[in-house]
Amino acid sequence: MELDTTTILAIAVGGIVVIMLGVTAAVSFTMKPKVRLQQRIEQFGTLANAGNVSAKAESRRQKRIQDKLKGLGEEKKDEGMGEKISSALLQAGLQVEVSSFIVVCVGLGIAGLFIGFIVGAPPIAIPAVGVAMGIGLPKLVLARMASGRQNDFTKHFAEAIDVITRGIRSGLPVGECLAVISREFEGPLGEEFTMIVEGQKLGMTLEDIMERALRRIPTAEFKFFAIVLQIQKQTGGNLADTLENLSDVLRDRKRMKDKIKALSSEAKSSAAIIASLPFFVLGMLSLVNPAYVATLFTEGIHLVFIGLGMMAVGVFVMAQMINFEV
Repeated sequence: MELDTTTILAIAVGGIVVIMLGVTAAVSFTMKPKVRLQQRIEQFGTLANAGNVSAKAESRRQKRIQDKLKGLGEEKKDEGMGEKISSALLQAGLQVEVSSFIVVCVGLGIAGLFIGFIVGAPPIAIPAVGVAMGIGLPKLVLARMASGRQNDFTKHFAEAIDVITRGIRSGLPVGECLAVISREFEGPLGEEFTMIVEGQKLGMTLEDIMERALRRIPTAEFKFFAIVLQIQKQTGGNLADTLENLSDVLRDRKRMKDKIKALSSEAKSSAAIIASLPFFVLGMLSLVNPAYVATLFTEGIHLVFIGLGMMAVGVFVMAQMINFEV
């Protein structure tokens, strides 16, 4: 019995899916013990102190602060793929296993290949569609989720620091002030401080607690807060005044960000209009002369993919031009 082209294609796609899932499961099974071992090792690690500061030029307290800054600011350069994915999932606030995430990425990549084949994309563009959906799309989603979570955390972080400052001046211990924040605040801020309080109850050191928290919220504001707590624990000092200054700095940074957002709103509006204009024109032409537009999606389908690629590059460049770091 002879098989038609559709049946052969379906069998081929099914075989590819089964093979890719098998390879993914094997890779996940091989990497899982190594990732678990690395996580267990990290649990017993402490924050690295790096750099030598001249004792003649600075005091002992300043040297410790700079060592903490360098230790918290360093990124692990020898992280494997599994550890990087785990860090991205933690920053996005997702409680998902790395192996499950890899399986989802592989499934999206196969779906992208199938979609590219169905719509009649050129052979050279089909792998690009698969890579974009299997790697680019999940990475973009995780980055957006992590950015949104960090923004939500920083939005009310100054208010949380004010709570700690008032609590310390009224005689409450720092641990109780952190517990108040975990109970009174919602969203990422309350969740992170709840984890800090639970870590203290389990007997973990402050260095380990803040190292884990910084993996989930790697913002400059939270890094300085972690440094302040650790330095105050080791050398003492007026924690209330230091945190009050930090609160003022956070509010100044927020005002600067709002000012930049207002000044760049015109450029963002222009970018949105330019990006949506081709789709608007295509829709109007489809209403006026559908046969004319249909030729573009049959004989000129490769032009569609080229145009989408050029538009993506243009939008990316314009987004980077109006992206300011504060």
